[in-house]
Amino acid sequence: MLHLTKRTSALLCGAVLVAGASLAGCATPADQTTDAAFGKKAPVKPAQPKGIYGLPGMPPVLDAKDVYAADRPNKLSPVVKDFPQRVYVPNTNSNTVTVIDPKTYEVVDTIDVGVQPQHVVPSWDMKTLWVNNNRGHTLTPIDPKTAKRGGPDVEVHDPYNLYFTPNGKHAIVMASLDRELVFRDPHTMKRVKTEPVSCYGVNHADFSLDGRYFIVSCEFSAELLKVDTANMKVVGQLKLPFEGAMPQDVKISPDGKTFYIADMMAHGMWVLDGDKFTTPRLLPTGKGCHGLYISRDSKEMYVPNRGEGSISVFDFAKNKLTKKWWLPDGGSPDMGGVSADGKVLWLSGRYDSEVYAIDTRSGVQLARIPVGGGPHGLAVYPQPGRYSLGHTGIFR
Repeated sequence: MLHLTKRTSALLCGAVLVAGASLAGCATPADQTTDAAFGKKAPVKPAQPKGIYGLPGMPPVLDAKDVYAADRPNKLSPVVKDFPQRVYVPNTNSNTVTVIDPKTYEVVDTIDVGVQPQHVVPSWDMKTLWVNNNRGHTLTPIDPKTAKRGGPDVEVHDPYNLYFTPNGKHAIVMASLDRELVFRDPHTMKRVKTEPVSCYGVNHADFSLDGRYFIVSCEFSAELLKVDTANMKVVGQLKLPFEGAMPQDVKISPDGKTFYIADMMAHGMWVLDGDKFTTPRLLPTGKGCHGLYISRDSKEMYVPNRGEGSISVFDFAKNKLTKKWWLPDGGSPDMGGVSADGKVLWLSGRYDSEVYAIDTRSGVQLARIPVGGGPHGLAVYPQPGRYSLGHTGIFR
């Protein structure tokens, strides 16, 4: 017979979220109880199938088979439905954000920001856009209701990129040169915990379906990290099996089983089992593979290859690349996002001071718009979803 102390029972039993309902049950399959009579450890059976155990406080998973179920075309939340449709382009070399009207493809404003803006990041509650001024050590808020600056800059050291935990409890600053993951208050940006890392160039990330961990790419040391979300701690680290690898964007598959990591020097995507966190395999896409963006129906992923001016299209059901679109007159497609209706893929042209609008049905270039110098992590806003995990727009 199994004998548990009060403390062990309290740790093992609790409520879990299942499609919005609360069920009484035991802890995750990883937890164990001790048989006092025999001194043996026995695994606790999960109360429900894998995938329902969410990070405490995280909105319930809508569909265990599709993490992007809330991102369907024009499915805008009440929070953002009245915001003007805009494309916000951070110009790293010009210290500005170019604002584009996606209906007319015209530049409608230019916002002065801090030094070396890298990404425009929607906040977890989707009410603010944060411009990451990497070398200015500040975040500039933009009010998406007005498409104007939303207040004074907030001091944050080395904000190369910015993410939010799925429960909205913390912002996570990817402090690339500081070699830190800095967990902060998501509103005031006050530092809560600093997690030093031994790799170089932490920059992009994505979260598991249940939100309990996230995978981080380390650009300058060809490594990946696995981080425990609740404990704010690195729990795994691996070296990519390619000399000179330079991992970039990270994105999870709709079914939550696989992480894809773009690599601009290996010229393809690393395919990783996040749960096992074992050596990934490389899927070649094109020269300078850089960003990863999911279609509104969760069927495809758009993969810009910055070094050759192309976009590869990956089919999740077929588990292979099915198309490649080439930009006329070349280009350097980098970071971006998909329009709210899913019909247009917007990408910055990092080395060409321009932005590309691409038809997601045909791959045809719809527009090529001049912007400032060094355009990088542009945000298309607003977008469908219930909350933002950060970067240029990861919504669930």
